[in-house]
Amino acid sequence: MKAFAALLERLVFTPARTTKLALLRDWIATQPDPDRGIGLAAITGELSFSTAKAGLLRALAAERTDPVLFAWSYDYVGDLAETVSLIWPARAGVNAAPPSLAAVAEALATATKADLPGIVASWLDALDASSRLALLKLITGGLRVGVSARLAKVALAEHFARPVDEIEEAWPAVDPPYLPLFRWLEGAGPQPRAADAPVLRPLMLANPLEEGELAVLDPASYRAEWKWDGIRVQLVATRLGQRIWSRGGEDITRAFPEVAGAMEGLHAVLDGELLVIRNGVVAPFSDLQQRLNRKSVGPKLLRDYPCAVRLYDILFEGEEDLRGLPFDARRARLEAWIDRFRPERMDLSALVPFASWDELSRLRDGAREAAIEGLMLKRADSPYLAGRPKGPWFKWKRDPLTIDAVLMYAQRGHGKRSSFYSDYTFGLWRADGELVPVGKAYFGFTDQELAWLDRWIRNNTVNRFGPVREVEKALVLEIAFDAAQLSTRHKSGVALRFPRISRIRSDKPAAEADALDTLLRLVENRPDRPSGSAVAVREGAWPRRST
Repeated sequence: MKAFAALLERLVFTPARTTKLALLRDWIATQPDPDRGIGLAAITGELSFSTAKAGLLRALAAERTDPVLFAWSYDYVGDLAETVSLIWPARAGVNAAPPSLAAVAEALATATKADLPGIVASWLDALDASSRLALLKLITGGLRVGVSARLAKVALAEHFARPVDEIEEAWPAVDPPYLPLFRWLEGAGPQPRAADAPVLRPLMLANPLEEGELAVLDPASYRAEWKWDGIRVQLVATRLGQRIWSRGGEDITRAFPEVAGAMEGLHAVLDGELLVIRNGVVAPFSDLQQRLNRKSVGPKLLRDYPCAVRLYDILFEGEEDLRGLPFDARRARLEAWIDRFRPERMDLSALVPFASWDELSRLRDGAREAAIEGLMLKRADSPYLAGRPKGPWFKWKRDPLTIDAVLMYAQRGHGKRSSFYSDYTFGLWRADGELVPVGKAYFGFTDQELAWLDRWIRNNTVNRFGPVREVEKALVLEIAFDAAQLSTRHKSGVALRFPRISRIRSDKPAAEADALDTLLRLVENRPDRPSGSAVAVREGAWPRRST
């Protein structure tokens, strides 16, 4: 556990990607199996333990510490695992050896709920404060050290001098602690293969289009598509089954049975956008949110929020791997595939014709009215490459909206932000003079601005509710967001899409912040807006499979 604790601590305080890669390579090179695989799975979020919950840690701490002291400590530290690790009292006579990472993982996976408290307490007794923190983060799954599965695969590729694409292909075929993967990389076994299993294939991602980049690109070399406001998914249909994978690698098949059912009998791997669709028109993202994060759905949700996938690309057709083909060739294969099978709950995302960047820019300006996020630019000769290569694909999102809002509440962050108040609730004025919360923001500010905000919050706190501080209604923040949508779940009646802090308006009096009515006029799904858009209607209704 000590080596794992040291790795976590260095990763938390290391923002540089190259340094994180060096730390991961060192972990891979120096740690024995199965510890190194368990560590990689833990820091990339691919390891979880259902029997251990935050309530267990609270209960253990309550048995060993004064409850008032613990409450004050938790309020000051702001993070449960860190508080328990620091306040945990040493027990006289304890001389047990610290557990290994493998022993901890095995016990967490196999121990009964009744036995777990005693096991965890014995571990905490045997560890120092740093290792206790690593243990508790492992238990709760709250590592947050800035390491993605992709970064871990790059570290493996660099250490073993293998192409990262080969590791991407082998990854879905193994589970933590990845022993067959390491045997292959060390030349002691064959490359793990998923064979015909419906596993996730590595996705290709786009880079944001930066200012000035468009001027050096040749419009004739690129194809344009609308960037639909849903969630990116990969549909995998093989003879062994069908799966719907989210961009983050989560299996969401059970939550969208109507889409999974439309995949039966097909044999392909498809890339597209999951959307709520009614009469050929894409619904706002807030409608799709009604279907997200559910293990199963009932008839009412299926009826009221019907989902389908607008297809962008085809990666496999049958057993044939199409990813090495140029985009134009894959597009032709996708069009032919759709014409041949005409699958339910799927259609083709139309290309946007244009002759110049100026013409395309004018079309992009109308994206907000059509409830579209913006445009995708894809080079015509680009193969389908895993990760985010620079140059082949760009996302050209519409400009954000902004409001001036008043800071109302603040809460401590997590990880390296656990000592700062970095989660902010902000509000707007109603006509009757009441300030109502309209959203939360967690990013958009620099380290210097975070320090300034933290000091301001501490100096202007008027009330406390556990880890949350209520502040004087005196600081205005300029909030940028992608869209506003009606919501019955919020007191204000409106929800913001991707809110972030754009600027601290310490120069502006709180009384001059925006009114709630100003935000409501920006809502995309207002009843008084037209029910469709020219862009959405041109896509046409969903094709049905012929019978």
